[in-house]
Amino acid sequence: MPDMSAHLAMTQLVPFAAEELDKNKVTPGVLGFVVFAVLALAVWGLMKSMNRHMHKIDFTEAPYPAAPAASGPADK
Repeated sequence: MPDMSAHLAMTQLVPFAAEELDKNKVTPGVLGFVVFAVLALAVWGLMKSMNRHMHKIDFTEAPYPAAPAASGPADK
């Protein structure tokens, strides 16, 4: 049933939007700005998180362990 109410709301709102639409002047409007701002904040937050995680990583390598001493041929 929620699908029917969404469909009804869309059929009620679409004619209002079509009346106000000027094909020579179409702009993103407030919704476009809000979506862009949310995406920008999300990217900023992800970059801050990545930076924090990268600072926790220790890039110094441990010394390579010495190879075991080679003994003579092994008898089977």
